[in-house]
Amino acid sequence: MTTLCLATNNPGKVLEIKALLPNINWVSLAEAGIKEELPEPHHTLEENSASKALYVWEKYGLSCLSDDSGLEVVALNGEPGVDSAFYAGPEKNAIANMNKLLKNLEGHENRDAQFRTIASLVLDGKLHQFEGVVKGGIIDEMRGQNGFGYDAIFVPENDMKTFAEMDKTEKNRHSHRAKAMKAVQDFLLNTGNTPILG
Repeated sequence: MTTLCLATNNPGKVLEIKALLPNINWVSLAEAGIKEELPEPHHTLEENSASKALYVWEKYGLSCLSDDSGLEVVALNGEPGVDSAFYAGPEKNAIANMNKLLKNLEGHENRDAQFRTIASLVLDGKLHQFEGVVKGGIIDEMRGQNGFGYDAIFVPENDMKTFAEMDKTEKNRHSHRAKAMKAVQDFLLNTGNTPILG
């Protein structure tokens, strides 16, 4: 196996994962001729992450990596969670999602939250899953121009900057996705899948 399909249509996520795992010979969905939206019909990050990766394998026969990430806010009983991308509607508008979250947090003193990523790696039809978590809190207004999703309102523990105020190197020191991808890389190295990492 010399290539791994990156099963996402999110350009921000593509850039982040390629930066985290630069030694992998990636093929994008577009390069693989996959034009449809990947299915995310489930109610957990684990199920949706697996669903996307298994879809690519079962329909196209490509070993692949997908992930599903969510922001889980304590005061909102874990919302937006698995619905993070669609929180304010099907348009997946990050600004609208953040505005809805800030409005729903009005009056709540507890601003604790965590980002959680589940990465799903399908190699030759076999599914492997890895988790990355970063704890932090939600601030009152958006700050920063980098990143995507909820990065402009999330500050990780023991830091003063939002993810959107950090450069890639800074963010990757904390990031839930970075932790999950490190686990993926360790797995590939430890299982001898060096052709991917060649």
